[in-house]
Amino acid sequence: MPELTLALAQMSAGPDPGENLLKAREYAGRASKAGARLLLFPEMFMALPQAGEPLSKVAEPLDGPFASALAGLGREFQIYIAGCVWEKVPGSQKVFNVACLFDPDGKIVAHYRKLHLFDALNVRESDLMLPGAAPPPVVSAAGFNVGFAICYDLRFPEVFRCMAEKGVELILVPAAWYAGPLKEEQWLTLLRARAMENVCYAAGAVLAGPPFSGRSAAFDPYGVVLVDSGEGEGLLLARLDSARIAQVRSKLPALSHRRSDIFKPA
Repeated sequence: MPELTLALAQMSAGPDPGENLLKAREYAGRASKAGARLLLFPEMFMALPQAGEPLSKVAEPLDGPFASALAGLGREFQIYIAGCVWEKVPGSQKVFNVACLFDPDGKIVAHYRKLHLFDALNVRESDLMLPGAAPPPVVSAAGFNVGFAICYDLRFPEVFRCMAEKGVELILVPAAWYAGPLKEEQWLTLLRARAMENVCYAAGAVLAGPPFSGRSAAFDPYGVVLVDSGEGEGLLLARLDSARIAQVRSKLPALSHRRSDIFKPA
């Protein structure tokens, strides 16, 4: 059964996409050298929002220069590249927050627009962004069925159950998780719960540096922690095995025990 070395880039970012891209290239080279076949970057790593500035100033189409450069990293290092870009919305100063997956040929094989915008704890993402309108896709990549959620989506289990119904085996969660009382524990608890309840791998890459928490992590289908970083910058490697998914689902077939006769989609 397929095995996969997954790399998580816990990096800081600034307001300049060009500078962030240079750092991303360094991480891609390190991940490839370490034998990773898929590299996940954090949310907002394209460019950090700046107070009073619309994100439309740095946003691009999904075939724009930044996304094309990420595709180029996939080709250069022969690795799947996953991460978020700010997608320009014609006629609006607001943008979509989009997770993209590029294959080693440089083709975009999946994209997902963040559904749940973080309007809490003195943050209002809806002032800068528009919510997506479609559930995340599940696509085959590096031998696994891969899906996406973005940061605050983690608090909405229906997003993940939707992917489980599509056969997801690995859920990637790019995040810019804010630091604060109990916030790191909430992040880790939610990420682990999403892995356990959907009997799949779940991995998240988080921005490093204030005001963000770091603590990128990956969990297996039984909730066992595979990697868990500190708050600083770094590259994490997690080894995934699809046989582990089959093993846990055989011992604990929770997905097949669902009472869909009672709990039906609205």
